[in-house]
Amino acid sequence: MLSPSKEPATGILFPRLCNGMTLAGCGVRVKWSFIKVYAVGTYLDPLAMSMVKSQGEEAVKKALLDPKYPRTIRIVMNRNLSIDKYTAAIIEALEPRMKGQDLGALDEFKKLNPPVDLVEGAEMEMTIRGDMLLYKNAVGGIGQIKSAVFMEALCDVYYGADAVSPTHLESVLSGVKDL
Repeated sequence: MLSPSKEPATGILFPRLCNGMTLAGCGVRVKWSFIKVYAVGTYLDPLAMSMVKSQGEEAVKKALLDPKYPRTIRIVMNRNLSIDKYTAAIIEALEPRMKGQDLGALDEFKKLNPPVDLVEGAEMEMTIRGDMLLYKNAVGGIGQIKSAVFMEALCDVYYGADAVSPTHLESVLSGVKDL
């Protein structure tokens, strides 16, 4: 049961455990309908989700949007990409969701990524716990951001009605049942 899961569109493997949490699901981030940019997986605390999952899919969706439920979002690049394009795309997804509040957190996020372009297979981890993000960049550097607004926006990017990877969200919703 500890064998890795393969994201179907990219073939990228996701280990069963990451940062003490269990893989709930994975999917692919597609840009312009055909470019598979990265695979993304969500790791959740089975204990934290145990009560929620018994209340049905709507309760799970609500919990996924709530950063108080700890999780790690693991991104694995499927192609080479400049760090500027990577950070710009994430900031572009976050900024409108932040509704003009605490936009300094976007600059903090940008600074967490060193000026080194991403190569295929590069990994980033975003661990969310309440208003705190622990971020591990592609070269292994670790930093943090403390912002409730940023965390709520980040949760909406990956778990909201307009999630950047519908296959990821669908996989997570299905996988929560098996945690």
